[in-house]
Amino acid sequence: MEENEKIKLGISIGDLNGIGCEVALKTFEDSRMLDFCTPVFFASNKTISFQMKELELDIKYNGVQEASKALDGKINVVNVWKEVPKVQFGEGTKESGDYAIKSLRAAVESLKKGEIDVLVTAPINKNNIQAEDFKFPGHTDYLAQELGGESLMFMVTDDLKVGLLTDHVAVKDAPAAINAILIRTKVRTIEKSLQMDFGIRRPKVALLGINPHSGDNGVIGKEDEEVLKPVIREMYDAGHLVFGPYAADSFFGSDAYKNFDAVLAAYHDQGLIPFKTLSFGKGVNFTAGLSKVRTSPDHGTAYEIAGKGKADHSSFKEAVFMAIQIFRNRKEYVELTENALQKQKIRR
Repeated sequence: MEENEKIKLGISIGDLNGIGCEVALKTFEDSRMLDFCTPVFFASNKTISFQMKELELDIKYNGVQEASKALDGKINVVNVWKEVPKVQFGEGTKESGDYAIKSLRAAVESLKKGEIDVLVTAPINKNNIQAEDFKFPGHTDYLAQELGGESLMFMVTDDLKVGLLTDHVAVKDAPAAINAILIRTKVRTIEKSLQMDFGIRRPKVALLGINPHSGDNGVIGKEDEEVLKPVIREMYDAGHLVFGPYAADSFFGSDAYKNFDAVLAAYHDQGLIPFKTLSFGKGVNFTAGLSKVRTSPDHGTAYEIAGKGKADHSSFKEAVFMAIQIFRNRKEYVELTENALQKQKIRR
C-alpha cells in the first residue's frame, strides 16, 4: 500500500431483506467519508440500485468487476452476481441468506488477496445462512477459518471493551467449554489486541465469574474456584495484568469496568447485555486475533424496520472508523516493533 493511498474498505452487504445495505449506503451518503477510505461494496450494480430506489437514496457509485479496480474518491461496487435477487424486506428467506454468503465469500477472498485492506460486514441472519458448504454460527467462526489466528469476539468503544470466552454457544454448554487452555488463549489474544490494535502497552484485563457471585466460594457452582481462579493466579504470577473473577451482576453498574482496559465475559449475554446497554449505537463488533481487520455494527438485521428508511447507521459508521484506525494502529505497531528489533541487532 502506497503512503498516500487511501485504505480500501470492503463491505459485505449482509442480508438483503434486512437493514445492512441501508446502513452501509447511508454511511457513505456523506461524501466526506470518502476522505477517509475507498469503500468497496460486494454485491451488484442492480442490487445496489434497487436498494437505493426503495430507500429513496441518491448516491453515485462506480461498478467494477474486481476490487483491485476500485477508484479512490468513489463508492465502488464489485459485481459478484449478475442476476437480480428477490428482495422481501423483513423476511428471513433462504435466498437472502444465500446472497449474504456470496457477498461475504467474495469480500473475504478479496481481503486475503490484498485487494482490500479491511472488511466491514453488514448483519446476517444466522439461521438462513446455513447450507451444506456453510455451517457456521456466524461471521466470527468463518473468518477464523479463512483468515487464521486465534479469533476473539471483541465488542469495543473508546471507553468500554468486552471480549468473550465463549461466544455463540448455548448457555447450558458454556461452563463445560471453559477450560484452562481456552482462558489462557483468550487472555493472550485480548492482551495482544489491546497492544497492537489499540496502542495500550501494559493492558489490564478483568475476568467475570461464570456463576452468580463468582460461585460464592463454591456454594453456587465450583467452576470459578476450580477453573477460573487457578488460571488467573498462574497468569498474574507470570506477569500478566489479569484480575478476577468478578461478580458480573454489579461489575458494570458500579463502574468497576473503568479500572480496566478490557473485560472478558464468560458467555455471550453476560458480556453483550451490559455492553449494548451502555453503548448501543456507538459500539463495534471487532474480531480480534485475526491476520486481517474485520469489524461490524453492534446490531442485527432489524427485519422489523427493514426497507422503511428508519435504520440508524451510527454503529456502521463507527465500525468503518474503527476498522480504519485499527489498520493504522497495526501498521504503526509493526513498524515500531521492526525498528526496535533492528536497534537490538545494531547493539549486538
